[in-house]
Amino acid sequence: MNQRPPTTPAQVESSDVDGLEVEVGNGTLSDELPRIDFATFLLSLSHSALVHLGDAPNPVDGSPDQNLPMARQTIDLLALLEQKTRGNLTGEEERVLQQALYDLRLRYVEVSRQK
Repeated sequence: MNQRPPTTPAQVESSDVDGLEVEVGNGTLSDELPRIDFATFLLSLSHSALVHLGDAPNPVDGSPDQNLPMARQTIDLLALLEQKTRGNLTGEEERVLQQALYDLRLRYVEVSRQK
């Protein structure tokens, strides 16, 4: 079965992926997951950095793990997003990004000095 991927918004909104029906909007999948927007994406990256800093439990086993190189990479990724999206964000998105970077950088320095 060689199906072509959806190419129009209407096709994407209700498509069949390997027998699993995925609906966007009022569908079942979107009811279970948080709304996807840039601020949510930033918060997801921030949470990943907190997990790597050992400040949030590892979602796999619930234990706090520290991985400073991964925390640094995630913080650098947020900084790259700040640089590449400058002038294209809403006020709220810009504030979320700046505050996340400030908090994560400060916490990174604190954690790295403890080692």
